[in-house]
Amino acid sequence: MRKLIYFFIFIFSLSFALAQMPPSSKPDAELTEEEAGLRIEDWQAKVDNLQSILDKVNTDISGMKKSMDEAKKNLKDCQDAVHSMVGANDADIDAFRQKLGVLEGKVRQMKKLSNDQLADRRSEVEALETQLNALRKNKISLIPEFFNKILTIAKDIKGLYREKKIHSYTVGTWAEDRDCLWNISGKMEIYGDPFQWPKIWQANKNIVRNPDIIHPGQVLTLPAKGPKTSEELKAERRYWREKRETMNADAQVGGDDTTGGN
Repeated sequence: MRKLIYFFIFIFSLSFALAQMPPSSKPDAELTEEEAGLRIEDWQAKVDNLQSILDKVNTDISGMKKSMDEAKKNLKDCQDAVHSMVGANDADIDAFRQKLGVLEGKVRQMKKLSNDQLADRRSEVEALETQLNALRKNKISLIPEFFNKILTIAKDIKGLYREKKIHSYTVGTWAEDRDCLWNISGKMEIYGDPFQWPKIWQANKNIVRNPDIIHPGQVLTLPAKGPKTSEELKAERRYWREKRETMNADAQVGGDDTTGGN
């Protein structure tokens, strides 16, 4: 029963306080002394609540700073341990980082060049690869910060190599160069495949009527590398067919001469 009485007293007091609280729209200048006191108490309660929230946030921030400082210390300890394993100090690491960064920048610039430009600057690509290999011999390259980056740069450098495209070929002598369409086609800088000789023949029919006969000084046009076209295949089949016919005819003539001599 006593609890019930206290409850009603509390409800009555609260209702009285609320009834006395002036509306928020009422200007401060129009408040009575009692209303002004209530408004001040209300604002003070809000300020106290916000201060409590702020104090809690500051406490959380302090805790996080402490955790961050511990994490930084642990990270530094790990880095020092790794540096000790590779026998390097901070200055060595910084110097290695700078060298790798310069090399990465050069590779990035080379990747912007065209295929023909890369073919002409092959020696520069080889120099980049040599520089990277020198860095890879350093134990510092095993540090996680650099390891994957070095693998990526190595892949990029490999992708910079281009074969120089040869669009024409000047026939040399048989004695010195052993030049014939078969051998020319087999040169690595041209097709690397002697069976591609019909491509050269068909691209130069205006100066090469018989693919078995070419002359020193002739400048041959070289088609792009790739499978033989249908026309090139037809020409090749026709060549071998005529070749067999000629050989058979020569053999027949030789047989008749031998018979007549007996």
